[in-house]
Amino acid sequence: MSYVPRLQTKYKEEVVGAMMAKFSYKNYMQIPQIQKIVLNQGVGAAVNDKKLVDAAIDEMTKISGQKAQATFSKKDISNFKLRKNVPIGAKVTLRKVRMYDFIDRLVTIALPRVRDFQGLNVKGFDGRGNFTMGITEQIIFPEIDIDKLNKITGMDITIVTSAKTDEECLELLKFLGFPFKTK
Repeated sequence: MSYVPRLQTKYKEEVVGAMMAKFSYKNYMQIPQIQKIVLNQGVGAAVNDKKLVDAAIDEMTKISGQKAQATFSKKDISNFKLRKNVPIGAKVTLRKVRMYDFIDRLVTIALPRVRDFQGLNVKGFDGRGNFTMGITEQIIFPEIDIDKLNKITGMDITIVTSAKTDEECLELLKFLGFPFKTK
């Protein structure tokens, strides 16, 4: 018997029925689902200190459970002392089992640890059914050891869904347990 994440089971058993009732889809395949999650961390000071990118890659690997990649600059920008093809950040793309595990840890462990958390902002939708949120401190994840941290940086989390509208994506994420702000 293989491992099935708790949130994936919840999606199949509860969310599918709730989405069918809410939006009256004609076919099971029309129900939106999460396709992937992209974690991105830009390290602005990496221009002067290359070890910061390595530290960011290690942190992202610990948080996601999957090896992170370095991101490179695309062009020269003299005002930032930036050259082309210089490592300036880290990213990782999660799919399937790791994606559901990450969402579960994010919603149940990490977000409640944010100081003065009022809920996620609903302005993070892009108009095509995807949601992006920013986290100001990576220390909200229990995998990160604060004592071994040399710099507190944030990260962007993008959740890519198959939803056609922002309303469908919002309802999907609410049914999965994302704590959005109430107006």
